[in-house]
Amino acid sequence: MTSAGLEAFNAADVDVARAQVLSCAAVTRWAEAVVAGRPYADTEAALAAARTVADPWSEEEIDSALARHPRIGERASGDDADAAHSRREQAGLGDLTGSVEERLRAGNRAYEERFGHVFLIRAAGRSAEEILASLEERLENDPATERRIAGQQLREIAVLRLEGELS
Repeated sequence: MTSAGLEAFNAADVDVARAQVLSCAAVTRWAEAVVAGRPYADTEAALAAARTVADPWSEEEIDSALARHPRIGERASGDDADAAHSRREQAGLGDLTGSVEERLRAGNRAYEERFGHVFLIRAAGRSAEEILASLEERLENDPATERRIAGQQLREIAVLRLEGELS
C-alpha cells in the first residue's frame, strides 16, 4: 500500500530525501542506499530495503547513530526531526518521578561508565519499568555483546522512525 508520505519520499529531491532518512539514524551510507532504492512500490518495500542495508552497521556507523540519541528518560530538546522522533518514542514513559527516575539516572551513569556510550533501547511500546529492567540486565553484558545489542536496537529504532516518516 502506498501513502502520501511514501509518495512524497519517492518524489523528493535527493538531498531532501537523504535528510529525511538521516533524521531516522545518522548513518550516511544507510541513508544514501535507502534513497538510491527509490521509488518504492509500497512502504513495506522501503522498510525491507532499510532493514537490509542496515544489517550490519559498522562500528563507526553505530557511533554516529548513537551520538544523536539522548539518554533514555531525558527529553530531547530542539525542534529538529531527530528531537521530535525521540520525544515521540519516549512519550510513553510519561513524567518520570521518584525511584524509577533515580534508578534510570543511576543506570544511565553506570552504563555510560561501563560501555562508553548512552544506553539505547527501542522505547516505543515499552514502559519505564520494562526499560529499567532491560537497562539493569544489559549492564551485566560484556562489551562485545552489548555493542551488538545496541546496534540491533539502533536498527529497530531507525526502521520504526522511517515507517513513521513514510506513513
